[in-house]
Amino acid sequence: MPSKVTNKLFSLFVRIRYPNVPKELSYFYRDTYSCELVQLRYLIKDYGFKKKYKEISFNGEFGQELLFLLPFAYWHYKNGTLRSTQSAKYTKELYFFSPDHQEVFDTRTVEGNYNFEIPRILYSQDYNIKKWLPVPLKEYYKNDVYQYEKPLLIIANRFNMEWDGPPVSYFDIPALDYIISNLKNDYTIVYNRPRPEHITPDNSATYNLHEFDWLKIVHPEVLLMDDLFKENKAGARNFNHLQLMVYANADRFISVHGGTATFASYFGGINLIISKKGPEHHFDCFNTIFPKLSGATILHAKTDEDVKDYVRRYFMKGSKA
Repeated sequence: MPSKVTNKLFSLFVRIRYPNVPKELSYFYRDTYSCELVQLRYLIKDYGFKKKYKEISFNGEFGQELLFLLPFAYWHYKNGTLRSTQSAKYTKELYFFSPDHQEVFDTRTVEGNYNFEIPRILYSQDYNIKKWLPVPLKEYYKNDVYQYEKPLLIIANRFNMEWDGPPVSYFDIPALDYIISNLKNDYTIVYNRPRPEHITPDNSATYNLHEFDWLKIVHPEVLLMDDLFKENKAGARNFNHLQLMVYANADRFISVHGGTATFASYFGGINLIISKKGPEHHFDCFNTIFPKLSGATILHAKTDEDVKDYVRRYFMKGSKA
């Protein structure tokens, strides 16, 4: 952790250099400098000796792990300095490149996000990160099992507590009906909203959207990721492993703010993200770091009407995409 003196100095610098930054966001700016300062102590080990010394551990939120921790670990792997990694349950497949990956955490915590041993944490005014490389999940997990006659489209939804309150960004049943009704003739659609038992829990409660039974009745042609996991034709070791294999065969994604959208951004193509609020808007994350994950085209929808517009323009048959 940065010292109190360091925090005060960086806070003063931020107030001088960025006088118009909202107070509730200024600490993200400050923490960027704290992370950069920590990395200075590893200059010789990372660029000089290049021995396998780096032991990386993280128990923060899934989205932050995908944005910052996983590419940091992959950089060390390619640099020849990665010794081991530690993370939460169901992550071994994400760290396929790690010489020694251990799943040691049963829960994810907000406190775990503040790991200043990583070049960036949470949000930043500067995503020009030197020790950061996109992880080729699509190339590694592409397969012959989850292939269909029509192009694969993943609808990745969530319906969770957000900022200690009710859900904000999600696809309700009318939104799903619009998307599916307009796209099911042109795509094989897989609907994915992981159940709590399939993922490592964090601080967000999961609510019932009652969409699964509705989908089976109204749109029975839609494949459910749950059902694919029950069939498990490819022998997935866990739900995350299955997601990796299915997503790797897709080039079109419609996803939701948070780890759901971050994960979908790893697989190229086009990812339409519904995000109605959050620090990501101020820091322009959807135009900066998200496209870096795979070169994907990121479409940021701030409203339900934006979603419909992007669906018409980028996903429907005859669209410019």
